[in-house]
Amino acid sequence: MTIRVIVLNGGSSSGKSSLARALQEQLPEPWLTFGIDDLIGAMPPALLAEDDGIDLGGDGVVTVGDAFRRLETAWTAGVAATARAGAPVIVDDVFLSGAASQQRWREALAGLDVLWVGVRCDPDRAAARERARPDRTPGMAADQAHRVHDGVHYDLEVDTTATPPAACARTVAARLAGQP
Repeated sequence: MTIRVIVLNGGSSSGKSSLARALQEQLPEPWLTFGIDDLIGAMPPALLAEDDGIDLGGDGVVTVGDAFRRLETAWTAGVAATARAGAPVIVDDVFLSGAASQQRWREALAGLDVLWVGVRCDPDRAAARERARPDRTPGMAADQAHRVHDGVHYDLEVDTTATPPAACARTVAARLAGQP
């Protein structure tokens, strides 16, 4: 089995993006990273203010509507097509719907070998990271810290609370290389 897709799932400010960058630095060949923040950034600004789009609620609870789901479905298909075309891919996502989110990715990635990685972080530590970032909505880290993992099955889990991204990346890279 040759894994060509790594899916990182964790709450806001859990360290997924830093882990993805560390993986890109450590893996022996180039891997592309696609993050949910890239999808949100590519959306028309109007969808950030509509019930049909994505609402980054002032309380930190994120809700999504039908227009967002349609764009997300197209995006996941595009990410999967990139992997099928031969580019190794790291996905940086937040499974707002837990197991249902993972199922959407499983369907998009059908036929590809995937390493599912849970990225955990203590909610207080994630909230502190969130407060230090001006681009984050307060409360997202606390809301998502456990919820995004509900019913999700992983091949590997890492905890970024006190472990630096490079060390977590070494753990993932070792798993890719077939080490325990």
